[in-house]
Amino acid sequence: MTSGLYLMTALAGALYVLLPGPAFLALFSLSASRGRAAGARFVGGHLIGDIFWGTLAFAAIIGVNQLGPTLFDLLGIGCGLYLCWLGYRAVTAREEHLAPVGASRPLVTGVLFGLTNPKAYPVSVAMFTALTAQYATSFSWDAAPFLLASAIAGFIAADILLIWAAGLAPVRRLFLRHGLIITRITGLMFIAFGAKSLVDAGRGIAARN
Repeated sequence: MTSGLYLMTALAGALYVLLPGPAFLALFSLSASRGRAAGARFVGGHLIGDIFWGTLAFAAIIGVNQLGPTLFDLLGIGCGLYLCWLGYRAVTAREEHLAPVGASRPLVTGVLFGLTNPKAYPVSVAMFTALTAQYATSFSWDAAPFLLASAIAGFIAADILLIWAAGLAPVRRLFLRHGLIITRITGLMFIAFGAKSLVDAGRGIAARN
């Protein structure tokens, strides 16, 4: 297994956390109104959900990969299309749809929000597939613990960065004033990663034909 796979897995884990979505919006809203400590408790609880869904994502990816590279590429196409769809939704979002989650118990809310987010599983599968498709032959059950450890390292690094950034007064003001623009930029990023997944899958299929 190459160090590149570990690096890309950690990067995918970090980007899964950093790319704005429901949890991202909830964190910045909570930090803006109640401070960095509340945001940190929310993120700490949400990390449990990230690890849970990340574990299921690797189980799905490795399981599919063991059945053959063509099926893995088809999964990549599906994931790429899904990321593009999420990106389209974000690019076309309206102001009234940006209301984030807030709570009086940030830690408990973070845990529940992370575990019940209906987009967590498909997004994690899509993100890990999109960034690690070139290493598909290295996926195996023996490698799963190391891949998960790399992903968790990415999760934690991204969480620390978000907690720090969310507590900055200029960032909070920027987020509250320009939330719609940020969401639309996020949509473009989702579309870019979706396109990468589609291109990688297409190259894999073409190389075998």
